[in-house]
Amino acid sequence: MNNLRIGIPSKGRLSDLIGDLLKQAGLKFRRQDRGLFARVSDMDVDIVFLRTDDIPVLCAEGAIDLGITGSDLVDEMAPDLTTRLSLGIGKCRLAICVPEDMPIKSTADLRGRRIATSFPNVTKRYLDGLGVEAHMVRLSGSVEIMVTLGVADAIVDLVETGSTLVANRLQIFEEIGVYETVVVQNTDQRQSDLADRILRRLEGVVIARRYSLLGYNIPRDRLDEAETITPGFNSPTINALEDPDWCAVQVMVKTKDVIEVMEQLEELGASAILETQITNCRL
Repeated sequence: MNNLRIGIPSKGRLSDLIGDLLKQAGLKFRRQDRGLFARVSDMDVDIVFLRTDDIPVLCAEGAIDLGITGSDLVDEMAPDLTTRLSLGIGKCRLAICVPEDMPIKSTADLRGRRIATSFPNVTKRYLDGLGVEAHMVRLSGSVEIMVTLGVADAIVDLVETGSTLVANRLQIFEEIGVYETVVVQNTDQRQSDLADRILRRLEGVVIARRYSLLGYNIPRDRLDEAETITPGFNSPTINALEDPDWCAVQVMVKTKDVIEVMEQLEELGASAILETQITNCRL
């Protein structure tokens, strides 16, 4: 079979997010009865459903051509892969966490300590860079309880909200890295044109999710001031209105800034300020 193969997580919240992203990028597929494969409509592409932590290895071995997984797993396994695109989802922090009552002032205080983690390679590389040697307790499951069980003096784990740490009387001492979901590619780059086409589609969705389209009317004598507030990706689109003293503006604005920008435009005298969601784009 010569179809391009894309490996994605087989279950969980990340699987749903990635599935939605692929379909928004025009890769239509249907998984039958928890099957391992799904064919993409109108493209020579198969979706392969895998364990999340197997994806980097299987991509490096050539079983799949592209893999979508966490950059934390890619960093931990350090396979020979090319990271092609960050997707802006599944963001998390990897941190050294210690008991709330542990007297620690610097990373050097971890020398000789037992550290429980599912990321022994990343942790060791980080500590080696600081000249600190510690004993790695390698685990594949939850590690937060290991201090309470007496298995470890500290842990290195992924942190999102931190609520689990509080429940186990742990606190973040130091962050090792920040990770998110990425697309990786086998170094052989089989069917590179098709792979690039898919990556371009995904990039269009990723960029679109960061921006909104903002439209507003503004007096022409305030247009220069408005353009300083909304310069656009390259430049705004300006259209004449029936009233020659006014013009209409359409511009891309980062979604996180939209509310503040709308307030600034309103103070400037703009009217009919409308935000429209962008679902896909090419820039």
